[in-house]
Amino acid sequence: MRHTRIVVSHYGGPETLQAVEEDCPEPNPGEVRVKVLAAGVALPDVMAREGIHPETPAVPFTPGWDLVGLIDRMGTGVSGFEPGQMVAALPIHGAYAEFICLPHHELIPVPSGLDPAEAVSLGLNYITAYQMLHHSAAAKAGQRALIHGAAGGVGTALLQLGGLAGLEMYGTCSARGAQAVTDLGGIPIDYRAQDFVKEIHRLTGQGVDLVFDPLGGPHLWESRKALRPGGKVVGYGLISSIRGEGLASSRPGRRQRFRGTARFAWYILGGWLLPGRKRIIPYSIQTLKRLKPGLFRQDWMTLLDLLQQEKIKPLIARRFPLAEARQAQEWLEKGGVVGKVVLMMNEAARPI
Repeated sequence: MRHTRIVVSHYGGPETLQAVEEDCPEPNPGEVRVKVLAAGVALPDVMAREGIHPETPAVPFTPGWDLVGLIDRMGTGVSGFEPGQMVAALPIHGAYAEFICLPHHELIPVPSGLDPAEAVSLGLNYITAYQMLHHSAAAKAGQRALIHGAAGGVGTALLQLGGLAGLEMYGTCSARGAQAVTDLGGIPIDYRAQDFVKEIHRLTGQGVDLVFDPLGGPHLWESRKALRPGGKVVGYGLISSIRGEGLASSRPGRRQRFRGTARFAWYILGGWLLPGRKRIIPYSIQTLKRLKPGLFRQDWMTLLDLLQQEKIKPLIARRFPLAEARQAQEWLEKGGVVGKVVLMMNEAARPI
């Protein structure tokens, strides 16, 4: 049997994404072959394609952090699953494919009847949001939170989960994303037209208790200025610290793993030493997954339960067929995307 997967042939722009048809992979002992139904498209995929993300594999590789699919075939030594069962996984790379083989302990059972596109949104976006809220920040009802990139995939997840946690929320976004932020219970701040630090202090007086910042670099220190005494900035993604000038193909792959790390360490140290007790806390989904796989699994199950109960509703920005992976990444890179971009492997692929 043949299948299609997307391959990054060399580090660079969207043109490096190529569709390859080949024999389906066969599961090794302890592995399960999954027929992918939906795969998330995220900025870490783009940065891996450029060769600048800390999790960048050697080329050629197949991108894709998260997926939802059906068990197609099981290798020897696998129990607890059955063919046709819906599962989710966060392989970090490899999800842009019709079939993928994964260790069975990486799979999370997904309740039947859920939309695969909504379920896959939980993998990278909602787990990041949930763990930052409840593990990194230890958020409490009544606290105020500023969410940067509030109309994006992680941002909208933070707004929904923050609402469930009883937070008062503010979100930086473009004018295009303001309505989505409002609809999810946040107060939008146009980052292009307003100084978010001044606006937060105008709206709150002392500042907020929590800031969630995916940009990194000097932006972390600006975010710290929006805190009240005793507040916390949770830094994740660190897009500007990693990305620097953008397409850094002259320094590809893992050689950029520690770009910006020294500066980030100084920010963390400064948060502890300077007056005001305004701390900066790092978060990394891949690190937490590797160090605490049981907690990671538990959090994903909690989110699936919330989705099944309709207490959360992921926003799907657009669905693309697998063959249009290049267009999906190009669309995401343009910015202003509200919600999650998803690749669909069947006739359900469609813009919404």
